[in-house]
Amino acid sequence: MAKSKFTAKKIARLEAATRFVKGCNRVLCLTTAIAFGLLIVATAVPQYREHLKLQATLRNTQVREQATLDTKEYKEIQLHALRDDPSYLEVQARDRLNYYREGERILRFEH
Repeated sequence: MAKSKFTAKKIARLEAATRFVKGCNRVLCLTTAIAFGLLIVATAVPQYREHLKLQATLRNTQVREQATLDTKEYKEIQLHALRDDPSYLEVQARDRLNYYREGERILRFEH
């Protein structure tokens, strides 16, 4: 068998082919990494939108809850005053029944 001789021309062509394959591998790896990154982002976007929607719903619910608690507190104060404060009870009764004492001047404001 005869030994094949590598000439400088053949070695240069092999080195060029090797550089080309390495470059293609780098491009392929980079493209694959970018594709996986985009896939991860694409699957996260709908979940993020759902998260934002649920946060908005939570904020609205908290605002409504606070309004309800404020109304409840006002009604409890009003109930306590009606039960325990005779002067408040008198003012409320006179207002509803349109009673007034002699010499008393009543001013009503409509809102």
